[in-house]
Order: sequence, then C-alpha cells, then structure tokens
Amino acid sequence: MIEAILVEGLIYAVLALGVFISFRVLDFPDLTAEGAFPLGAAAAAALIGAGAHPALAVLAAFAAAALAGAATGAIYAAFKVPSLLAGIVIMTGLWSVNLRVLGGRANLPLIANNPIMDAAYATLPALPEWSAALFFALVVALVLALLVWFFSTEAGIAMGALGDNEAVVIAAGANPVSLRTAGVALSGGLCGLSGALAASYQGFADVNFGSGVVAAGLASVMVGELMLKSNRIGLQIVRVVLGSIMFRGLMFAGRSYGYLIGMTPNDLRFVTALLVIGAIALGRVRKKRRISSPAAALAGAAQGGAA
Repeated sequence: MIEAILVEGLIYAVLALGVFISFRVLDFPDLTAEGAFPLGAAAAAALIGAGAHPALAVLAAFAAAALAGAATGAIYAAFKVPSLLAGIVIMTGLWSVNLRVLGGRANLPLIANNPIMDAAYATLPALPEWSAALFFALVVALVLALLVWFFSTEAGIAMGALGDNEAVVIAAGANPVSLRTAGVALSGGLCGLSGALAASYQGFADVNFGSGVVAAGLASVMVGELMLKSNRIGLQIVRVVLGSIMFRGLMFAGRSYGYLIGMTPNDLRFVTALLVIGAIALGRVRKKRRISSPAAALAGAAQGGAA
C-alpha cells in the first residue's frame, strides 16, 4: 500500500512540478497539461512499441509535450489572448494529435513490452515491492536536481522573477515573451515526462489520460504549500513532491475507506476540487493572521516611523 502511494506520488509529482512552474512561477494559468500529459504517454508508448530505446522514448515524450507548451506560449504572445484560452485551444487540438500518435486507437498497451518498468523492478531485486518506488525516486531526484540548477542560473532567476514583476525583467534587459514561452514549454515537457512514466507504470497509454490532471496538480502544489512554507525555490520544488505524495495518499484513502461515509471512486474528482478550494481558503486565513499579528503590526509601525 505505502509503496504504491509513493510510486504514484512520485510519478505525478513531475506533473505537479509542471503545473507549479506555470501557475506559481510564471503566474500563467494554463490548461495545456490536459493535452501534454497524454501526449507524453502516447509518444513514449508508440516509440517503445516501435522498438526504440526507453530513454529515447522518454526524451521524445518530454520534447513533444514541450513543443505543445511552446505553442501555447506562442499563441498567447502572438494573438494577446488569455492564457487559459490559449491552453484550451492547444489542449483541444492535442486530442486529435494524440489519437494520431496512438495509431488511431484510444489506447495502446505496454504489457508485453514495458522496458521502463522492467528496469524499475530490477533496481532493488531483493525487495521487489519497493524496487519501483526506489527507481522513480531516483528519476524524481534527477528532475529536482536539474530544476534547482536551472533556477539558479541567470535565465532561471529571470524566469522566476517574471511572474512577480515583469517590469523588473524588462529593465534587466531580458525578453519576457521568450522567457514566458520557454517556461510554458518547460512546464509542458514535465507534464509529458510524467505522462510517459504513468503510461509505463499503468501498462498502457490512453487518450483520456489528461482528464483532470490540472486540478490534481494544483491540489498537490497547494497541499505542499500547506505542509512547508518557504520562499526558496529549492524548498518550493521539494514541497511540490511532498504535496503530490500526500495528495495521492489522500486519494488512496478515499478509494479504500470512502465507503464508510458513502463515498465512491466517482466522487474523487469532487474531493480534489474541495481540496483545492480548502487549500486556497486556508492559505488566505493564514495570510490574514500573519498580517494582523502583533509582530506584523509592530513591523509595519516601525517601517512607518522610519519613513
């Protein structure tokens, strides 16, 4: 049970990182993930089925989904449409693209040929039930290390500042359009990578994989924010992973014990929506408490006196 929660939490943590970059870092509400996630799954499954090396299949899944994210950013920049509308346009078009990639079929099985999971179960042969969890933990650790490194570079710092204050980025001589497009592409690529890993773990790729993934990613991000408060990008990235594992644990509890209160698996989407709303509400309450606390009041008075 615990190992299954860890595996799901780690796989979908990569998706949550993509959602975190678009919604939190870039302040760019985007639904491209609903198409990029199944695109990554479809691309990886199709290439593995064609005999390609699994590493190449995973990289292709990332690249294909990154192109989808870049298309969203380009539409947003070129036509000045709202980000949500740009994402909806790309998400809608990707439905047909994903069917094409899957060879006109709604799903593509990987049961007979699944080299990624073969490698996962070979990671720790002595403890096969924990082998997959260790494998995906290593994959996520690599993704985390690359993201932390990127956001410590000049381009990453500028991208992080873009969502807070675009004028500062422009004043520093950076191109906000290029940065935003690159950021949305990175977000999409991570969603596609997560889709490739999810398809391998579940044993098939399906055109409907993307349904509800944005809400699940947001819930993971917000649960992580409730667990750990920090302004450091490294800790913010780590807490997304922790939030994803916690969210998958809550979903597992709902599937396993929800019958005690009359809940069925059909209610999990509603529970996800409630989690997002609850996390937002709790975050607002905490913010108001910090502002109205005596320490905050004294700090504000001191700043006023200094002025």
